[in-house]
Amino acid sequence: MTAVHAAPVTLSSLTDDERNHRFDRLQSRLPAIWASMQHDLEGESVVVVPSLAVGSTAASAAMVQAYEERFLFLLLLLRQPMLRMTYVTSQPIDPRIIEYYLALLPGVIPSHAHARLTLISVGDGTLRTLSEKLLERPRALARIADSIPDRERCHLIPYSTTDRERDLALALGIPMYGTDPRLAPLGTKSGCRRLFRDVGVQHPLGVEDLRTREDVVRAIEAILDEHPRAQQLILKLDEGVSGSGNALVDLAGVHGLEGATRSRVIVDCLDRMQPELETLTSGALLDALITRGGIIEERIVGREILSPSVQLRVLPDRTIELLSTHDQLLGGPSGQSYLGCVFPADPAYSRLISAPALAIAHRLADEGVVGRFALDFVVVRDDAGVWEPWAIELNLRKGGTTHPFLTLQFLTGGRYDDAEGAFLTPEGARKHLVATDHLEGEALRALSVGDLFDAVARHNLHFDRSHQEGIVFHMISSITEHGRIGMTAVGDTAERAADLYERAGRVLLAEAVSARAERALPE
Repeated sequence: MTAVHAAPVTLSSLTDDERNHRFDRLQSRLPAIWASMQHDLEGESVVVVPSLAVGSTAASAAMVQAYEERFLFLLLLLRQPMLRMTYVTSQPIDPRIIEYYLALLPGVIPSHAHARLTLISVGDGTLRTLSEKLLERPRALARIADSIPDRERCHLIPYSTTDRERDLALALGIPMYGTDPRLAPLGTKSGCRRLFRDVGVQHPLGVEDLRTREDVVRAIEAILDEHPRAQQLILKLDEGVSGSGNALVDLAGVHGLEGATRSRVIVDCLDRMQPELETLTSGALLDALITRGGIIEERIVGREILSPSVQLRVLPDRTIELLSTHDQLLGGPSGQSYLGCVFPADPAYSRLISAPALAIAHRLADEGVVGRFALDFVVVRDDAGVWEPWAIELNLRKGGTTHPFLTLQFLTGGRYDDAEGAFLTPEGARKHLVATDHLEGEALRALSVGDLFDAVARHNLHFDRSHQEGIVFHMISSITEHGRIGMTAVGDTAERAADLYERAGRVLLAEAVSARAERALPE
């Protein structure tokens, strides 16, 4: 089939309003393209650009590449025999990693899938977003355009959706499956607090739209006026990721004080606060409020407290789907950094967070949101054993729970049943997973990609398609430079998934120690 392309767009000559107008016209095609893809017709394709914000999440070129490769689970979409995919990265992907994913495809010959896959790398390892790198390279954009068999049956799948991804869609002449960047304020920490309040969803006491140290001091005083016994607060930058823009503020010494004395002690508390990102100082965090904005809110505490999340999506026809509930695995200095997840969340409270999540999703659909997003909650159990949910964040993008869940869904063809609080395969079998992006240790740097796959083969750490159990690894390329890798462990029970997860970690660490000993220089 002859490729169909849009006339070249010179974005630099367009105002922002003109770009948005053209983007609206492009997006109007998305519902028809989405409906067509359900029938696996000739000429259908997707362009995957896993561009994410560079900063605390990916602080080196190797980690930027690893996070871009984290999206490789989308290669499992090639189980649709007519679909073509163009996957774009900053640097070339090791062919063995591609082979690993294609070997997971159920019911598809890997070579047939490989023939329908186009890999394009920019050859730029600098610490900038992938979309930025593409937009400054017209020839790279032309290569992507040449890989699209029919522009009327193609859409862009980004990781995040900023003005850069909008411009990328315009340059390629294809709509984007993701939220219009003009709606991004809904997903900031300030924006989601306003959203929770408007929808009537319970959320912590706090103040949004903070820009200065003085704003924060006044906000803390307002919180104490309403809740004099508040012990700990959390300061959050509006666009922090995975807890990296958060800091714990301990109010010890403030209670019982008034006036200027209370204000001075609050300032001291801010100077002593503990940013979740260890390389960030309290002063730098407060300075960042000037340009990035933020909130401060009470830290929810209780006898037993957990942090589940709900993943949803709004389809192009505005259908709302509740996709999953997860229990988040958190770490870091004050337990606010996302490390991984367990799926599904405990049924004891999964439905308690599903109801408010759906209410928020309906509001987001009314605002025009399209694509996947996740809502983070805190649930607290009282002395009587009753759980109470509090909404704390809206991630208006794909996130850390997206790739484990979709990996499971693509491999098994199953779905999450909210009424059951369970993931069920078409045959009715239940499945569970434990996933992390942070299996890490200095010893793991002794392993190469080849060593990893050798260990997978020798220790049976692969995903067994006949039993639909096992391990799927991701972020593979970061193992040698950073001693870090991600994985998703799938089992028939929660205990089985946890056992597979723990065993894989033990085996890899043992293999790494052995490899390091073998490579040690003789004395």
